[in-house]
Amino acid sequence: MPVVVIGAGPIGLAAAAHLVGRGIEPLVLEAGPVVARAVRDWSHVRLFSTWGEVVDPAAEKLLAPTGWVRPDGAGYPTGGDWAEQYLEPLAAVLGERVRVGARVTGVSRLGRDRVVDADRAAQPFTVHLAHADGGEERLLARAVIDASGTWSAPSPLGGDGLPALGERAAADRISYRLPDLKDPAVRARYTGRRTAVIGSGASAFTALASLAGLAEEEAATHTTWILRRGISGSTFGGGEADQLPARGALGLAAKAAVDHGYADAVTGFRTTAVERSGEQLVLVAEDGRRLEPVDEAIVLTGFRPDLTFLDELRLGLDERLQAPAALAPLIDPNQHSCGTVHPHGVKELSHPEKDLYLVGMKSYGRAPTFLAMTGYEQVRSVAAALAGDMEAAERVELTLPETGVCGGAGLFDQPEAAETDGGGCCAAPATLTIGAPAPSGRC
Repeated sequence: MPVVVIGAGPIGLAAAAHLVGRGIEPLVLEAGPVVARAVRDWSHVRLFSTWGEVVDPAAEKLLAPTGWVRPDGAGYPTGGDWAEQYLEPLAAVLGERVRVGARVTGVSRLGRDRVVDADRAAQPFTVHLAHADGGEERLLARAVIDASGTWSAPSPLGGDGLPALGERAAADRISYRLPDLKDPAVRARYTGRRTAVIGSGASAFTALASLAGLAEEEAATHTTWILRRGISGSTFGGGEADQLPARGALGLAAKAAVDHGYADAVTGFRTTAVERSGEQLVLVAEDGRRLEPVDEAIVLTGFRPDLTFLDELRLGLDERLQAPAALAPLIDPNQHSCGTVHPHGVKELSHPEKDLYLVGMKSYGRAPTFLAMTGYEQVRSVAAALAGDMEAAERVELTLPETGVCGGAGLFDQPEAAETDGGGCCAAPATLTIGAPAPSGRC
């Protein structure tokens, strides 16, 4: 029986490459009609990681005999570049081990629902599929690696994690994706109009910078930036202190959009309702505040994992982040600071259900701090464990760049807790080596 890998994105394909390298047969199942479907959805967005950081070593080894050469390691690919120049060739090398148009609808144990204990671990997994033509299929697997990501489940506008009242009815004016302003139709949607951008991460920064560029050409274009918390010293990221320079530049571009008047920042605003005002939308906060009407809203409040097709399996998830319980404390955005990512591999990714692993962005649940190279290290460790090489599986070695941000997200109603006075580990950003002791100091 194969090891079934759910999702033919960067981490799923890397998992397959590591399994092949270990002499284990993978079967990658992709719901979309092509590999890397989610990445292609944001093909216009440039990564803040270089080519050298988004190519998996095992995958590169698999590609080498074909004559494939990694693009300039110092260059920054777009999502489209990543898909076309790396992920497509990798899927081609894997060949029939990758199946597209195969949506996983359920995973269980053969003859055992989640209640049954008897001889459970000895039974293979059953993986139920729905094909694009409407057909159904059931496969058996010795293990399951879920690398399906979180792209299909964006978080809503509502400040309580649920859709705001009226949000669904206003769907024609709300987008949950970064707009591609090079597309004439999309550009026309935002040109000369007022747009609300909700969110405080890299995606929101990118949207603010893009809309600011549009406003330079068309003065009537304006953005209202809505933050659920306040603005602090860490709101705009690490800036020049970020050892991922492109990520730091995103925050600086967002700050410039506000400083130059292309965007107004509204803080402490947790949306509870979306009301119509003619053809425009009015956002209403929990405290009763009502914003000036906007023409469009771009909701970039993060993503969450789809766990519905794993309902018959026994998962050990953190009650807040929906990440594996042992991993959650290491990535919790309420506490995590300075970009430290403590060693994690198969041990932290394991669940009560033996030989089931959630990897990649899905392993982070609702935490937003995932990097591709973290996922590559995860699947290296999982593949080693499935091959019985526990020494390699437990030897987690990874170097991550410093964010330059000290205080994490700050406390819920105390954004000042995220401020830094220049001391501690943020004063002298350094590369953090996973497997080495965490840096000393307040961080």
